[in-house]
Parts: sequence; structure tokens; C-alpha cells
Amino acid sequence: AEVLGSMHHLAISVTPEKQAHLRSKLEAAGVPIDFEHNSSIYFNGPDGERLELLADKLGEMYGETVL
Repeated sequence: AEVLGSMHHLAISVTPEKQAHLRSKLEAAGVPIDFEHNSSIYFNGPDGERLELLADKLGEMYGETVL
């Protein structure tokens, strides 16, 4: 079957405190953090999927209000 597109990554919105907690768990498990940008950290899941933990406030992205 021909594939016309795919998912780039899955972003999960968390509080800054939860992000810090999860980051420490990832580091303790030996999971490398691939990239950091503003309030996001990116890493690969166990099946190679790209995951993002986003710690922006709900209704806000990169300091801008969103609906």
C-alpha cells in the first residue's frame, strides 16, 4: 500500500512540575532527550515513535493564546 503521509510526533501536554518529574524518570531509565525547545522536550518511545512533553499552559502555545 502506498503511504501519502504519516504522523510526525505525538505531543502530550503536562504541567511544568509533571514534565520535570517525567524527565527525571526518563533519564533514570536511560532514555536520551533528543531535543529541547522552549517548554518542550522530545524523545523516542520504545517503538521509535517521536514523543513530546509540552509544558505550556493550557490555552497557550509559545506564549500566545490559542483556542
